[in-house]
Amino acid sequence: MFIQRYLLLMLLLVSIVLFSAGCSDEGQAEEAVVPEDEELEAEDGIDDENRVFGEVSDTAAAMSSELDIENVGTFIFNPENVETVRDDIFKDGYFSIFDVLVHLEQGGQIEMDYHFDQEMNTYVIDTLGGQENWWYDAYYDGGWRERSVFRMDLYPYKDEMTLRFVRASEEYLESVYETYRDELSRLNENEGKVIVPEVIIEGKNETLTFENVEIKAHNLRDDMFQPGVVTAIDTILSLADAGYISYDLQWYESIGTAGVVKSYWVNRINDDVSEGRCGFVYEAGDEAFFFFRGNHNHIPSDVRVITSPQYVKYFWICI
Repeated sequence: MFIQRYLLLMLLLVSIVLFSAGCSDEGQAEEAVVPEDEELEAEDGIDDENRVFGEVSDTAAAMSSELDIENVGTFIFNPENVETVRDDIFKDGYFSIFDVLVHLEQGGQIEMDYHFDQEMNTYVIDTLGGQENWWYDAYYDGGWRERSVFRMDLYPYKDEMTLRFVRASEEYLESVYETYRDELSRLNENEGKVIVPEVIIEGKNETLTFENVEIKAHNLRDDMFQPGVVTAIDTILSLADAGYISYDLQWYESIGTAGVVKSYWVNRINDDVSEGRCGFVYEAGDEAFFFFRGNHNHIPSDVRVITSPQYVKYFWICI
């Protein structure tokens, strides 16, 4: 199973050579650029049926867990007692990794000052344990440490995840925050519509590039998110709505050693179907943090809220 091997072996993907050479037996992929407002006719042989396999199960976190804060301590919490400060995003019973900190602060277990920054559409930690410049180190069951620049108050908490808050440099945080400001500026210029300047699909047999794509919410994960919340997987669904591509999605409860997955994965785009050691992964964000610099991580695309990223990319790899 591709996704199982992807989760277990992604650490081996440490060079651009493996990334680019992954499934190159078919030769160089054909590139098709689709300009804004131009319709793309389906090619002969492409399956134009969109299918979703499996159903969302009980996904709310329920197992007691712990959070580690660098040089402050380790704290036990019950996720059933955690409430979200982003009720514009999460439904009752669901919350972000930042919400765990707020829960501990409200319970008097830690000292933390924080505020909501309107220009970045995110909560920012001012001080934690009397110190400034905090970021996170988080990953889901079966995963490993990885760089991420995703907003901490949008990062969904799951059972069995590893969660740690660490100090970061002021320069690094400012570089991340600047991309957030750019996203909000782009969102406001588009009057609240999520319009992504560039969407790329690099499949086994073709490369498609789309410009200025409006991404609309499909409420695929209406168990977790409020109606109208846009996630990365909505990119695929929006392109399919316009007739540009077709897809298969598959729900996974668990994958190999990852006992808690509970997400949809993109198993097919047009004629490219995940099989063996090959399939689709994705990234989204600002070009300054492409691939392993922070945009490519193991947050499944159906639970990765997007504000107005500079690009979204689904690409084919073999591992």
